Amino acid sequence: MRTPNWFLKRNLIAWLLLPLSFLYFIASRKVFIFRSFWQKSSKIPVICVGGLLAGGVGKTPIVREIAKKFGSAVVMRGYRGGDEAKMLESNGVVVFTGVKRAQGIKNAEKKGFSTIVMDDGFQNSTIKKDVSVLVFNSKIGIGNGFVLPAGPMREPLNAIRRADAIIIMRDIKNSKTTDNSSAIIKAAKKYKKPIFYVENKTIMPRGIHKFIAFAGIGYPQKFFNNLPKKPVKTLSFPDHYEYTDKDIKQLLDLAKKAKAGLLTTEKDWVRLSPRMRKQIKFSPLETKIPMEFYSWLKEQLENKND
Repeated sequence: MRTPNWFLKRNLIAWLLLPLSFLYFIASRKVFIFRSFWQKSSKIPVICVGGLLAGGVGKTPIVREIAKKFGSAVVMRGYRGGDEAKMLESNGVVVFTGVKRAQGIKNAEKKGFSTIVMDDGFQNSTIKKDVSVLVFNSKIGIGNGFVLPAGPMREPLNAIRRADAIIIMRDIKNSKTTDNSSAIIKAAKKYKKPIFYVENKTIMPRGIHKFIAFAGIGYPQKFFNNLPKKPVKTLSFPDHYEYTDKDIKQLLDLAKKAKAGLLTTEKDWVRLSPRMRKQIKFSPLETKIPMEFYSWLKEQLENKND
């Protein structure tokens, strides 16, 4: 699914869909409360890295860094080819996927891991979390502020009260551009939640100068804007898009005609076949989490064990 244009800015469509948002919110609240009666606890601490927005705000790099720092297993729901899982595994992280996260947690327990990082799942009340962290992107903020389908919010901003901390991701290249995180900061202060700022840097792979960039993620423009060099052309695909041989042939033909290379995100690249990967490069994302966050998280986990 492509991210609707009204998700970032309120327009007529967003306002027309607002009644459906109220119905969605009421239904989701009832499901959340109903499922909480069957909540299960893990034998080992569970760190939930979640979000309030639908689409890619950058949770997976945060999950990767926390898992590597603490030697944790990652538990997530599988999605088709599981691009997030493949991306994490390619970085040396052990991932357990499945339709139900509870089974993934059991598998991690059996393998002897001391902590679990849950990728997403803030809205899943069937799993008891020891620590919940919400991730936002400073550029996207809360989009138009409406709940699905009128906006990108899975639930209203006051859901921050259920979190233990807030992470706001900033892109180094665009650090001086408009910051849309004021509403997030205000809500975090209202509910007395600590805020940690994480820096992202998109790395340009070697040997590529003139190139066409393409992406099938939640907010493709975010990727295009953060590239160190300007592409000659950009192409956007729906989130989690499964590229066909025909798609790749068309991309290669465009690149050949423009005498350029092809560049995509790591998340897109892992969805390509091994043959396709040889002809296309990806820009890795360097994520810097402050030591203050790790110290805070360690303290939270220790307090839970007391």
